[in-house]
Amino acid sequence: MGLEEKLPGGVLVTTVEKIVNWSRKSSMWPATFGLACCAIEMMTTGAARYDFARFGMERFSATPRQADLMIVAGRVSQKMAPVLRQIYDQMPEPKWVLSMGVCASSGGMFNNYAIVQGVDHVVPVDMYLPGCPPRPEMLLDAVLKLHEKVMHEPLGPKRRAELAAAKADGTAKRYGTMPSSFRYDKTLRREWERAEAEGRAEQFRIETAARQNEAGVARK
Repeated sequence: MGLEEKLPGGVLVTTVEKIVNWSRKSSMWPATFGLACCAIEMMTTGAARYDFARFGMERFSATPRQADLMIVAGRVSQKMAPVLRQIYDQMPEPKWVLSMGVCASSGGMFNNYAIVQGVDHVVPVDMYLPGCPPRPEMLLDAVLKLHEKVMHEPLGPKRRAELAAAKADGTAKRYGTMPSSFRYDKTLRREWERAEAEGRAEQFRIETAARQNEAGVARK
């Protein structure tokens, strides 16, 4: 007989790590750091049509001391790099960085002396988002993948050591690879997990996208 059977109704049992990570990913406040045209798409994502508020992210913080996530939206100039680093250092731990758009990720079309060729030269990046500029749907997908990564972050030195050992052995599970559209469909989620275990996750994603496109064309 497990502990769950002895507890009264309405009581949930979980781990401290899961509840802490759930709290972190459910109230992730982005720092306002729009640098170029990608910032327009970021603002659109926060508006009513796409609604960041569904994920507890409606408050774009004007101060780095109350921000968890830095969305670097646009190209980073050499003059802006030290400012970006200073803002990152002022953000409290834990904190995450999302590189939005090809210019922030690799310099994009601006392959010259004035632009930093990738924001990861300045701050550590947790999630890269391609596109020029990426659409709001793509930003939402990247944020949901980051949420999945946060949900599985280790809490405490013992768990961090266990995760490091699993990565060294090659047995650590990769998170953030599931398409966001699969996450809330139980059937697709189960099929994705089965395909991932069999090593054909990418093939399953392509086949599913093709079926969905065919269904959309048929409805039209």
